[in-house]
Amino acid sequence: MPLPRDDIRARLDDEHVRFLRLQFSDIVGQNKNVEVPASQFDKALDGEIMFDGSSVQGFARIEESDMLLKPDFDTFLVFPSIIEGDSRGKVARLICDIALPDGSPFEGDPRFVLKRQIERLRALGFDDMLAGPEPEFFLFARDVDGAPTTNTHDAAGYFDLAPVDRGEDARRDMVNALVEMGFEIEAAHHEVAPGQHEIDFKYASALATADNIATFRMVVKRVALLHGLHATFMPKPVAGINGSGMHIHLSLFKDGQNAFVDDRAEHQLSHTAKNWIAGLLEHAQGIVALTNPLVNSYKRLTPGYEAPTNIAWSASNRSAMIRIPARRGEGTRCELRMPDPSCNPYLALAAIMAAGIDGIERNLVPPPAIDRNIYQMSVRERRRHKIKELPPTLREALVALHKDRNVRDALGSHVYEHFQDAKSIEFEAYRIAVHEWELDRYLAEY
Repeated sequence: MPLPRDDIRARLDDEHVRFLRLQFSDIVGQNKNVEVPASQFDKALDGEIMFDGSSVQGFARIEESDMLLKPDFDTFLVFPSIIEGDSRGKVARLICDIALPDGSPFEGDPRFVLKRQIERLRALGFDDMLAGPEPEFFLFARDVDGAPTTNTHDAAGYFDLAPVDRGEDARRDMVNALVEMGFEIEAAHHEVAPGQHEIDFKYASALATADNIATFRMVVKRVALLHGLHATFMPKPVAGINGSGMHIHLSLFKDGQNAFVDDRAEHQLSHTAKNWIAGLLEHAQGIVALTNPLVNSYKRLTPGYEAPTNIAWSASNRSAMIRIPARRGEGTRCELRMPDPSCNPYLALAAIMAAGIDGIERNLVPPPAIDRNIYQMSVRERRRHKIKELPPTLREALVALHKDRNVRDALGSHVYEHFQDAKSIEFEAYRIAVHEWELDRYLAEY
């Protein structure tokens, strides 16, 4: 149950909080906030703090810029001292929904986009979608001026205990801060590439998971900075090594029970689970611009580095886009493996949910599971199994999004148009830039 307003007001006083951050997300997933002092706490809790929406990417034009911050009391927390520990006083946080001056929801608010899909799911009789993310990130050194580099003194690999260095110490401080903020951390370990780490936290409802991802990224970056390091969720910061993904484990619950379970069915997956998987496969090309939104995202989605490029599902094979982990019963779920941690979690989960809902509503049936290494299959074999590929660039992903009416409708016209505009500009800037590779390859030769 969400905390009542008066309970939050009392905690602000009891814990001697001096500043309250009203947090929200722009369309591309960057955390934004308006911070108010103690004298404005009552006004903030009553949803009366206004801000200029025209200054936030993808929100509004100047002539319609006034917007209200409506706090979600269930997201209240006081930052631990490692995050906001100084003499200026404690800082608390509330994540907010964005409203127009008349109090109605702003359709360009990414959180509202996700809430709309949650209501669609509940209209079908389901309780919610549970999502468990596995965000990966790199820790790099900073130069003498404090600017981030791609240098790391960490030569460790997957699950290594060594080296005992600032990366390992920083990761432990991240875990401690997250636990103090109410996260249930399930695992924290070194990943495959040098300088790469993963911290997994417990699954939650779709909205809570999106909120948690947004908070997680802020905490990781903040603690890294305190250690003199730079944390990045850029999907592929270094060529030739693994990139950072954010696999998401998904399941549906109905009347308190896992709706993906059927002990008598193939793979012990219910008809609902098969519909859901089929929907994700059907709309994979349409949602990838949202789950993998950067030009750089597609440097990760290449064969040979464990990231999926093939639109297929498997009960065991990690080369497929969707994998079914071995656990059954209440833990039955599907793992979507192409998302990366640069995504806007609200829009990514909304698109994923819209794809799965479409699979249920249209009673889609997935093709047979592929339990071979898809990378080792010939082109002919892939064609025989009707295995398609994910878009190889952001531009092609945006074209696929434009063609997918289901995902576009889930976003709404405002978010879709502003997202397309922002990302098209991003790709065009990349296209016309002269990159170091071109200079190395052509400058002397031609």
